[in-house]
Amino acid sequence: MPKIKLILFLFSLLPSLTYGSTILVLGDSFSAGYGMKTEEGWVHLLSQELEPEYRVINASISGDTTQGGLSRLPRLIELKNPDYVIIELGGNDGLRGQSLRSMQNNLDQMINLCIEKDIVPILFKMRIPPNYGKRYATAFEKVFTDLTLKHNTNAISFDFESLISVPDYIQPDGIHPTAKAQDMIKDVVKASIIHLIN
Repeated sequence: MPKIKLILFLFSLLPSLTYGSTILVLGDSFSAGYGMKTEEGWVHLLSQELEPEYRVINASISGDTTQGGLSRLPRLIELKNPDYVIIELGGNDGLRGQSLRSMQNNLDQMINLCIEKDIVPILFKMRIPPNYGKRYATAFEKVFTDLTLKHNTNAISFDFESLISVPDYIQPDGIHPTAKAQDMIKDVVKASIIHLIN
């Protein structure tokens, strides 16, 4: 194969050349598609609607915490070079009753890291079930509100109760959304970020 044709062929194998901006989703089981096939999750559904203009990378891990996300983010930025990072973390911190101050500090550092790298951070405002106590649940939600105001950060607000109210939208564990709920989640996320990426 002539040298010029070989070069053109190799370039044709690089899928990133067909994309515009890159959106990295850094989350836990909510974004990893716990209990379902990968292609059924909201992140994959979103990628199907945004490609090829945008490349959506799912770096979510079930069970991950804000500490885990903070430790993984620098390397992910180096490898994936995203233009936007959706930070969907904190749920497991809350469910485990971990320090809200520590959670806030971890999220704050992730947002700052994105800003320092000229990446647009998008904070997924998480909520926890009310059975964890109204005081703790309120303080938990306030962490995300305070961070959004502090950094003037773009945010995705999701009403978890809206899933609970729909039959078959929550798995038997009472926490994780089912595959049937993913399209609804995808629509909420897309509506929240479309003005940023257009």
